[in-house]
Amino acid sequence: MMSSTDPRHRLRGRRSECDALDRLVAGAKAGQSQVLVLRGEAGVGKSALVEYLVESAAGCQIARAAGVESEMELSFAGLHQLCAPMMGYLGRLPGPQHDALSIAFGLSTGSAPDRFLVGLAVLSLLAEVAEGQPLICVVDDAQWLDRASAQTLAFVARRLLAEQVALVFAVRGPGLGHGDDQLVGLPELVVRGLRDGDARALLDSAVLGRLDERVKDRIVAETRGNPLALLELPRGLTAAELAGGFGRPDARPLESQIEQSFLRRIGSLPIATQQLLLAAAAEPLGDVLLLRRVAERLAIGPEATTAAEAAGLIEIGARVRFHHPLVRSAAYRAASPGDRQDVHRALAEATDPESDPDRRAWHRAHAAMKPDETVAGELERSADRAQARGGIAAAAAFLRRATELTPDLARRGARALAAAHANLEAGAPDAALELVVAADMGPLDELQRAQLARLRAQVVFARRRNSDAVPLLLRAADRLERLDAAQARDAYLEALGAAVFAGRLNGRGGLREVADAARAALPGPQPPRPMDVLLDGLATRFAEGYVAGAAPLQRALQAFRRDAGRNADDIMRWLWLTWPVAGDMWDDETWHELTTHAVRTARVAGALNFLPLALTYRAVVHMHAGEFAAASALSEESDAITEATGTAPLRYGWPLLAAWRGENVEAPALIRAYVREATARGEGRAIGLGDYLTAVLYNGLGRYHDALASAERACEHDGLGAYGFALAELVEASARGDAPEVAATALRRLEERTTASGTDWALGILARSRALLSDGRAADLLYRESIDRLERTRVAVHLARVHLVYGEWLRRENRRRDAREHLRTAYEMLDGFGAEAFAERARRELLATGESVRQRAVEAREVLTAQETQIARLARDGMTNSQIGAELFISPRTVEWHLGKVFTKLDVSSRSKLREALAGV
Repeated sequence: MMSSTDPRHRLRGRRSECDALDRLVAGAKAGQSQVLVLRGEAGVGKSALVEYLVESAAGCQIARAAGVESEMELSFAGLHQLCAPMMGYLGRLPGPQHDALSIAFGLSTGSAPDRFLVGLAVLSLLAEVAEGQPLICVVDDAQWLDRASAQTLAFVARRLLAEQVALVFAVRGPGLGHGDDQLVGLPELVVRGLRDGDARALLDSAVLGRLDERVKDRIVAETRGNPLALLELPRGLTAAELAGGFGRPDARPLESQIEQSFLRRIGSLPIATQQLLLAAAAEPLGDVLLLRRVAERLAIGPEATTAAEAAGLIEIGARVRFHHPLVRSAAYRAASPGDRQDVHRALAEATDPESDPDRRAWHRAHAAMKPDETVAGELERSADRAQARGGIAAAAAFLRRATELTPDLARRGARALAAAHANLEAGAPDAALELVVAADMGPLDELQRAQLARLRAQVVFARRRNSDAVPLLLRAADRLERLDAAQARDAYLEALGAAVFAGRLNGRGGLREVADAARAALPGPQPPRPMDVLLDGLATRFAEGYVAGAAPLQRALQAFRRDAGRNADDIMRWLWLTWPVAGDMWDDETWHELTTHAVRTARVAGALNFLPLALTYRAVVHMHAGEFAAASALSEESDAITEATGTAPLRYGWPLLAAWRGENVEAPALIRAYVREATARGEGRAIGLGDYLTAVLYNGLGRYHDALASAERACEHDGLGAYGFALAELVEASARGDAPEVAATALRRLEERTTASGTDWALGILARSRALLSDGRAADLLYRESIDRLERTRVAVHLARVHLVYGEWLRRENRRRDAREHLRTAYEMLDGFGAEAFAERARRELLATGESVRQRAVEAREVLTAQETQIARLARDGMTNSQIGAELFISPRTVEWHLGKVFTKLDVSSRSKLREALAGV
């Protein structure tokens, strides 16, 4: 029987919810991280369940925070609430994480940390705190968390695994705020209204005297069993009103009804008490000393505190805490605009300008009765400090408010332009567009007008990545030419990039028109920047053709390689263009260097907005090197980060791997999905890529006529990157598919490109393609040349395919001994990579020569998951658990948990045994 002291006694009808919370605490105590989102309408009992969780978590540490609507623009405000009591553990974090969190919380100064490096720091911090005792973290009213806190905590929630940590969010129904958007996909417990019997019993306990049964039925039905509504709605109504049915809830939303009940209670309190509640509602940190200073400034006496606590609305102890989140919102909304401004002004005056200048500026902004240059200027200056703590998104919020408070129209337009740019950089194109419109209304000078035009075009490209942005970028570049040559050339390069990605979906004129316009642009600065060299190369490539553009594009790639160590920003800013250019030039060394540097830079900086792109491109490099397990691990990591950050996933790695693995069923579906998703947003480049991958798949399976059709479609448009690769597939498919004329034409086009490129990769592919269409000694020499050249490259999959086609040719020439040598090499390489369809081709040919093919033993790559493989490889290479965790954005304890599974699967007992167990992985 449940005792009266059991916390469940107060939670009528919540047995199943309490059981779920009990299991959550037990799991955390057992070292299995727990995450739960309590989701439901206002007043349904989420906060009561949170209190039950806190009271029943004996033996655990408790950390709490609550989102506040007025604080949603202050980056890391909610996170600071949660982590402030843990700062004693800050010194245990690795250096970059320590610095990032210190800057985010204003404990030190420095460059703005990436918010997800802050997330990794919080993950490590929670793991450290929980080492000695399980940690329960509770975030109430999560829909009102600031965006940076919501994204960071969502990231942490998705990375917890083997720590003694439970992370619980209480959030109102879907679509109400930033936090709610970020929490979608996490484990949920939907908290619904009480069942009829429990609801009626609760209502009876709240009503003094008799209640007409029909009125009771109506109240229970209309409140839908919402506990807070059942308790609060009868308050303030007379027995006669209840008995007669006049007190039933009206047609307003339930949340509004409950809040109206709190509004009535607050309105019945003395004016000074209402002012105190308003000040507490506007100050979200629960700082008792700050509230007292504000009370003194507003001449609020101690009796106001006594009255507020006696009314059961607030508790003032070590911290200020409202009894329910709706009391906070009711206290703030009940006040007049003038009263709110008075309170914010008092809060600003009571806030230390040295220790918390940003919050002081924010309160001053809310206190402003009209546009005020002094306040706007303070917000603008505060934006720089906010960016150092919370990144560009924090600066964007301050700049936007500064714009609103700027009285001078010219200065207002300039600030709106800066705010629009900051919002676009922060990944908020819709907000950026609103500010673009605001800036457009001001008296901007000619340069600002041109910058505004470019910004508008960038917003269009950010939203859809299609050809709509191309003419806008061209017009902006044309205007900038007369004013700032460097900015103009950047705009032309963006226009070319947009046209490249739009591909065959470009409008009339397409790439050639953009290239001609870019070539007519003014010369860039001297010495030229890497992006200037890239612009000249791409413009020549699409105006005069591949051969003419090869040399300038090679110079551009060399410029970016030289600049990589000095200017990480340029590498990250332009990788979306430089990487496909390197593929277009058959430049595997630049492919390798750019992606290695990009991934390293993004990891060190914690730039999770950029890291998924770098990981995807790096995965492709690994795939061409025959390192399929590494490619799979990086693709999986990219997906995990985009899921955690809520950004659009980059799917190219998976269809590429599926095609090269020869997955006959899965690959076509993956390729179609990739093309469909990309073309829906106007990225026509994906059409050619999809056809190229389909040709690879069918050549591996020996379905040469299907491969021929796919390769021909891939070669219908001369896009950047995959076109040359598709020509090579077309030569093989047409040579094997008895289409000599198609093969000869494809070879001529391939010769032009590969000769102009001149790399060993290009010339190795050319020699192989010529060999496929040759006979006798000429073919033999060409195959050997291809092998010799490709052995000097990083593209092992192409080397293995040369051994395969050479072995197939040798068998047809009845040179069985020589054929076995190359077919065996091809089989062992392709089988080791995981290129199963091509390996099967080699196996069948070997059997035809009379060679027996040994049964392959189960290898590590088949028993380990992609993440386990990556962790095992890093451990094999000598990295500690902390270093691996920092590399992969997981905690050291999670690394230890994964390694335990790795040791079990590979039947090894220590890291020293991993090298042998992972041979070839």
